[in-house]
Amino acid sequence: MRERSGKEMVIQVNVDFLAKDAAKAAKRGDLIIVIDALRCSSTIVTALANGAKAIIPVKTVHEARRIHAKNPSYILAGERGGLKPRGFNLGNSPLEYTSEKISGKTIILTTTSGTLALTYSREASWVLIGAFLNAKAIAEKASLIANAEDINISIVQAGTNGRFSLEDFICAGAIINELPECNIKLSDAAQASLLAFKHAKDDLLAYVIRSDHSRRLIELGFIKDIEFSCKKDLFSVIPVYRGGVITKIK
Repeated sequence: MRERSGKEMVIQVNVDFLAKDAAKAAKRGDLIIVIDALRCSSTIVTALANGAKAIIPVKTVHEARRIHAKNPSYILAGERGGLKPRGFNLGNSPLEYTSEKISGKTIILTTTSGTLALTYSREASWVLIGAFLNAKAIAEKASLIANAEDINISIVQAGTNGRFSLEDFICAGAIINELPECNIKLSDAAQASLLAFKHAKDDLLAYVIRSDHSRRLIELGFIKDIEFSCKKDLFSVIPVYRGGVITKIK
């Protein structure tokens, strides 16, 4: 049962640490916000902001290639080990997704962790995609939906190769920080992520760049991706995943 505060319903807000946890959140009937701050979520938000028609997230490179073979006009995009797979049009750098390249296009996207979290969440009624880039917009929309439909919120971190991810944890806190305080109840994990964000918010890049994933991306030459992905509220785009496809809420 949901808790009540007077006549107002209290929204439970939880933070889950790994991609596979999205399936449990879906079974609970929660609104899910999937986060993969470096870089899948940031890429999705940027692509939609720059005019992409839709994004089809898939679990494997093989599946991505199979869909592309049937739909050669689609853009084949993603990464494995941080790098663009052979024969793909685009990698997983949000900076690649300029309007000149992707406006009006459908993108097939496969990444190591982010698209995996999305596929785990596919049974949920509501799946939104969050990043630092759209933290305020995603929090506001999630709150409106949760209140209107009397459901709780689970923020699912994609993690990094099946492990806890510092940047996703801080990003979850950035979203929680934008939720209205009057009618939410935070789990311990949600409280901790909020505290982490408040500690880091004055210099997000300095904290995010300490993560294992950031160090790997720097080794691969993607420091500009990290810098870009740490820009808070650059976009008001709200990506929604439904029926196997990501589009933006109008």
